[in-house]
Amino acid sequence: MKKRVQGLFSFLKSSPTPGQVVQSSKSLLEAAGFVALGERTTWKLKRGGAYLVERGGSLIAFRLAGKAEEGFRILGAHTDSPGLKVKPRGDLKKSGHWSLSVEVYGGVLQSSWFDRDLSLAGQVAYLDNQGKAQLALVDFKRPLAIIPNLAIHLRPKANEGWKIEPQKELSPLLGLDKKGSLKELLLKELGPDAKTLLDFDMLLYPTEPATLVGVEEEFISGARLDNLASCFLNIEALIASKSNKNQLIVLNDHEEVGSGSAVGAGGNFLESVLSRILPEPEARAQVLADSWFCSLDNAHALHPNHPEMHDPEHAPLLGGGPVIKSNAGQSYITDAQASGFFQKLCLQNKIPYQHFAVRSDLRCGSTIGPLTARQLGLKGLDLGLPSLAMHSIRETIAVADLDHMAAALKAWLAED
Repeated sequence: MKKRVQGLFSFLKSSPTPGQVVQSSKSLLEAAGFVALGERTTWKLKRGGAYLVERGGSLIAFRLAGKAEEGFRILGAHTDSPGLKVKPRGDLKKSGHWSLSVEVYGGVLQSSWFDRDLSLAGQVAYLDNQGKAQLALVDFKRPLAIIPNLAIHLRPKANEGWKIEPQKELSPLLGLDKKGSLKELLLKELGPDAKTLLDFDMLLYPTEPATLVGVEEEFISGARLDNLASCFLNIEALIASKSNKNQLIVLNDHEEVGSGSAVGAGGNFLESVLSRILPEPEARAQVLADSWFCSLDNAHALHPNHPEMHDPEHAPLLGGGPVIKSNAGQSYITDAQASGFFQKLCLQNKIPYQHFAVRSDLRCGSTIGPLTARQLGLKGLDLGLPSLAMHSIRETIAVADLDHMAAALKAWLAED
């Protein structure tokens, strides 16, 4: 198995929720020499230095490799994925069974969550034995829950389709109706130092690991490929880059629910970090005008069973290389200048590339690109790995596209 694929699989396994994505990313970056900064501390930055800063489920890393007055090459992605989030009072007793009350997070392909081995991960607030409030990440790792389908004998027309009722049908089954509770389960997982559980942000995720698929193992099947494959490639590109350009990656949480939070692309995280790197407004404005932003988020590949769902001239294929994403309504930030710049890089480095525009009778999704560009006045484009079954519990990408995109990001961080 290729080193890059192994690295992605390890990253996916250690990153079931945005909090763990940040920790996995931080571990990779610190191992490569990046220095962690705190938002509450004074920063003493040096030219040539490499740094990272985290805020909740979001992370920014940057390298000051160029001159102070030169622009940044910026890569962006998001740390969250569609899924099922446990409600604050999550325990649910249903007809002699212990279940969980959940709500849908993002645009979930709900049918894909039935009959899967599921675990729980997230962050927990608690009081320790000294009465101090603490916050910790928790990942049970083992299968704890399942959302059973209704047998076809009891729903004879199931194969004709039905409208899923999330409140009724997506409650995961944890066990038989005993006196246990989710809070007790979490306290036990935290260990003896935890005395009182205060609250939690817990998400369900499938325990089946990512794997290679296909006669010649050309495909990768796994959970959260949208958008953790992009996060992984951005981190890898930044670490490996030998460019003398100023470089930055931003990994935002809450993209799947609109980015409207302090850690989302609609918040001030990136703006705050850039203002501390470049505290003088005039100099910051000049640097941002000289900067380029690339938002990386998976793109819809042509589905061989449903080719009619694509515009025939904008139907990217698995294995065909990075996808340039365009939309007249500005759901993507790509324009001719940015697209032309990227295509020039691909032609110079012999990297295949493709184009995507949604069918004119379908709604277009969006990314962190427009929000980031609007807030900071950045020029740039939206790119994506071609992907099948986006927002399913398991998605599919091509191994070849990891290498194609890695080569493109290397060029993006370095080229004039």
